[in-house]
Amino acid sequence: MSSRLVGVGVGPGDPELVTVKGVNALREADVVVVPVMDTMERGRAEATVLHYVPGDKVVRVVFALNERSDRGRREAAWDAAGERVAELLRQHASVAFATIGDPNVYSTFTYLAQTIAELVPGTVVSTVPGITAMQDLAARSGAVLTEGTEPLTLVPVTAGAAVLKDALAGPGTVVAYKFGRQAHEVAEALRETGRLADAVWGSALGLPEESVRPAADLDEAPLPYLSTLIAPARREGGRGGKL
Repeated sequence: MSSRLVGVGVGPGDPELVTVKGVNALREADVVVVPVMDTMERGRAEATVLHYVPGDKVVRVVFALNERSDRGRREAAWDAAGERVAELLRQHASVAFATIGDPNVYSTFTYLAQTIAELVPGTVVSTVPGITAMQDLAARSGAVLTEGTEPLTLVPVTAGAAVLKDALAGPGTVVAYKFGRQAHEVAEALRETGRLADAVWGSALGLPEESVRPAADLDEAPLPYLSTLIAPARREGGRGGKL
């Protein structure tokens, strides 16, 4: 019988935003893997999971999530993490991997699934979708992500501020992920493209230290790495103007 690996999206941090299907997947798995940085501090995924499953069912695996500059070190960490999860799959019929947000949106689970396909052939891999940070920020700020025929563009600012500026110059709503370390460059891009006034940013959504503020408040001070920005589409013509 093949083992099963399921990537479970546990949302952006608020335990109440885990879906019923996600909770069931966590509870039905033999073990639940949570990714941690090499500093071993508790991350959002682990904190959320512990609301629903006992700690003795949780396995912490280092994924070097904070390594951005040394690709060799990052690849070695992924390989080591893959080997650890492969070992668990050889011992258990089902393993869940908890990831913040959604497992198919900029998630470590993607790389893990690729590694497991090589290490444990025949493993059945599936995912349970999760609430994304942009959805949570939209709800908390009142920002509307899309209307009518508007496109929605999602940009990780780790790709560079120029990529964000190109997106802001186009139509539709633009969402920026992981922009905390480049907050000043993001603010400049918003000003240059005339998108600053209606934009909003948020961090630590659903957590005690949550911050949701207008993008006009951005300054040169660094923000949490996992900050999210929404720059709504320019909307004219009244209700249903873009239908």
